[in-house]
Amino acid sequence: MGQNDLMGTAEDFADQFLRVTKQYLPHVARLCLISTFLEDGIRMWFQWSEQRDYIDTTWNCGYLLASSFVFLNLLGQLTGCVLVLSRNFVQYACFGLFGIIALQTIAYSILWDLKFLMRNLALGGGLLLLLAESRSEGKSMFAGVPTMRESSPKQYMQLGGRVLLVLMFMTLLHFDASFFSQPSQQ
Repeated sequence: MGQNDLMGTAEDFADQFLRVTKQYLPHVARLCLISTFLEDGIRMWFQWSEQRDYIDTTWNCGYLLASSFVFLNLLGQLTGCVLVLSRNFVQYACFGLFGIIALQTIAYSILWDLKFLMRNLALGGGLLLLLAESRSEGKSMFAGVPTMRESSPKQYMQLGGRVLLVLMFMTLLHFDASFFSQPSQQ
């Protein structure tokens, strides 16, 4: 009976914890999904000259265009993060952040770097989850009970977002090819 009592106590504690924190969890989840954009926007502010110089030397576009790019990048990321966290115009903020991902992929020439490309796709997956969360579903016949009619676009967006988020963890895997390529010794 000791193990059943321990499990019952753990379940009661978890239930109480979830009741207290339930209202904060969606905010924490949104913050986690946009944390990369928030960090990158703040980094743009503190590394303004380095970012501007990198864009200027890479694209040879001049001081004004490079500064405009860094400003657009910084403003787009921080504005999108504020809008998502405040739950105002979330769809527009997500589309803006999708644009920032595309802009950075081209500007920083990371399209051909598989690791960064997978991370950018994972960021897109996080944005898909935010978009799905912000979409309102049509009313069903019974309140709160899902219907079995057909799949909604929200469900496809959630599936796509979850699949793309897995790519973030795929970048953490490191395979040692030397184990497979060693000739067998007899």
